[in-house]
Amino acid sequence: MVERRADPDEAWAAVDEYIVDRLIPDDPSHVREANAAAGLPDIDVSIPQGKMLHLMALACGARRVLEIGTLGGYSTVWLARAVPADGAVVTLEIDPHHAEVARANLVAAGLADRVRVVTGDAHASLATLTGTFDLVFIDADKPSNVAYLTAALRLSRPGTMIIVDNVVREGDVLDPASDDPRVQGTRALFDAITAEPRLSATAVQTVGAKKWDGFIVALVD
Repeated sequence: MVERRADPDEAWAAVDEYIVDRLIPDDPSHVREANAAAGLPDIDVSIPQGKMLHLMALACGARRVLEIGTLGGYSTVWLARAVPADGAVVTLEIDPHHAEVARANLVAAGLADRVRVVTGDAHASLATLTGTFDLVFIDADKPSNVAYLTAALRLSRPGTMIIVDNVVREGDVLDPASDDPRVQGTRALFDAITAEPRLSATAVQTVGAKKWDGFIVALVD
């Protein structure tokens, strides 16, 4: 009989390790190591979440992917692995140092030819983009979630999948009186999706090495 751990955070992280050991031998661990060595904050998606993004991109046959929030390119690598050789990932990063680390990680992963890292304010960068994307992953500053959703819809087609990270925030999303702008930005995102007839959506809570959070997954009708 397996003994249960008293600390849920410890147990969640241990289960993530079990999942990775059994199911994800192809984790691009060099990216996480390079990010840590470069002093980037440890806010990447977890390894199972990275593989989940990869599988979702494969499942919707994504050829063009837009990512808002690159950091050091860990999730970018997972997404780029899912698009075909003639596909493309456009990823937006405001911090020049983070963007340079991401570019180096993409070169090391052999994926630089299918990824364009755009450095600068995401609002300005989004305004320059045209065409449509098959999948949009939003993982940037949370107060701008609604603006990013609006841009994603402009760049979508029927069938585009939109994924947003960090939408549970340890349960703080329930607090309408929160003075945390990240919580208020997340609550505004839920309201915007509720009011948007073009979107069919759900949210899934997650636990693991990244503790208690969740994703919104939406399809454009």
